Amino acid sequence: MSVIVEFRVQSGDFELGQILSVEGNSTVELERLVPLGEATVPLFWIHNSSRDSFVEGVRGHPSVEETRVVDVFDDRTLFTLKWDAGRDRLIGALRANDGQLSSAVGTFASWKMEVRFPSHEALSAFSTAAADAGVDLEVIRVYNPAEPDVQPWYGLTEPQFEALTLAIRQGYYDIPRGCTTKELADELGISGQAVTERLRRAIVALVTYTLPLDDGDG
Repeated sequence: MSVIVEFRVQSGDFELGQILSVEGNSTVELERLVPLGEATVPLFWIHNSSRDSFVEGVRGHPSVEETRVVDVFDDRTLFTLKWDAGRDRLIGALRANDGQLSSAVGTFASWKMEVRFPSHEALSAFSTAAADAGVDLEVIRVYNPAEPDVQPWYGLTEPQFEALTLAIRQGYYDIPRGCTTKELADELGISGQAVTERLRRAIVALVTYTLPLDDGDG
């Protein structure tokens, strides 16, 4: 079953982020990646940026073969980019593990991306490959696209998220425990039994939406 991950990565940690460098409040928004043989050609929007200075900077990068303007509006410009993606460690890890980039928005400091993988195993392999390549990924959420109502916190509902994060902050799972079930219940305004059940459901949700489970018998 496929899985979708949203993550943030520093602009300087991967080749395309370095190429599409913007300044101030300008943003880069990926339109789509177009595969042409062995090449990967991105179409992207530049918002609130000086078109001429941006193009000059992109063309000066050693990995860039060609960039051209496709469409121009008052507040944004659509570009296409032909470049050598062979040195991009992040794109390489995505391609090696069948990751499909759904969206990507970049600023001067970082990029936020959403990627679909065919399985949890593929996502795990991508994360390992990125880490081995020195690319630091800040995971925002992971969810199953077959469950459109999944909340942003790895399948947790808001009350489950609140209870679990409070339990961790207060040392509930430490040895020895840093707080009691009653203390959690008092802070959350619910009964001790409700706290126990809420934490149990939270852990089940986390396991279901973040770990690969065998759907077969046994």
